[in-house]
Amino acid sequence: MTGFSAQWLALREPADHRARDRALQDRICEQLATVARTEQRAVRLIDLGCGSGSNLRALATALPAQQHWTLVDYDPLLLTAARTALVSWADQVVSDSPLLTLRKNDKTIAIEFAQVDLARDIERVLTWPADAITAAAFFDLVAESWLVRFCKALRTTLYTVLTYDGFEQWLPTHAADAAMLNAFHAHQKTDKGFGIAAGPEAATIMQRELSACGFQVDLAPSPWQIDQTEAPLIQALATGSAAAVRETGLLTAQEVEQWLPARITAHHCTVGHWDILAIPKR
Repeated sequence: MTGFSAQWLALREPADHRARDRALQDRICEQLATVARTEQRAVRLIDLGCGSGSNLRALATALPAQQHWTLVDYDPLLLTAARTALVSWADQVVSDSPLLTLRKNDKTIAIEFAQVDLARDIERVLTWPADAITAAAFFDLVAESWLVRFCKALRTTLYTVLTYDGFEQWLPTHAADAAMLNAFHAHQKTDKGFGIAAGPEAATIMQRELSACGFQVDLAPSPWQIDQTEAPLIQALATGSAAAVRETGLLTAQEVEQWLPARITAHHCTVGHWDILAIPKR
């Protein structure tokens, strides 16, 4: 899966970090703190579809002092962007060989980067040592059949955030909002490299499948709340949505062009997501 630019990921990062459900985040951090304390070692996390490393930046300062991350993506350009962004974010680069090792606040963070075709090789990745599998804004892009494979292969805790749930509200409203959203959902349920994407149904599918596989599954809403203080993000979101709808052919070019200027200047936009914490029952 490719097609997400580092520029778009950087633009959305503040909204992503702000939207996360704090209670679920506190629970995964507490669980990993227990691992670090009882086993006296670095906690290990594997981040799927890592993009530019946003998930690490959101979590690392709340995790135990010693961490080992494996950042996994199919796009080598994003893995390079992740390395660059993380080096810039860190207080200090301790080492860049064989692992990139950073210090941030009082944390020491060892990072390895893995270019992997997750559509084909997810089962192999899930055999790697990990105390938790993480992901952000990822699972709505994959097919239901892939989600079933993933859940059956998962053996450790999953903490994933910002899985799109299909809800959007722009203010002030526009007469074409509902039609545009329906067309956008149709575009989302196209092949992103994993088969026909689950889109807004992804969280429901994951809850069902993970529960069937013996996990305790908790969901919490994590909606984006964006206003004109983040005008570039609103503009990018509206422009991207319009481009996706054009590709579907479900609305006329005139309908899309009438909608777009109103959305670029919208006062506020809410975009719904779910965060998920799934812990194996033992």
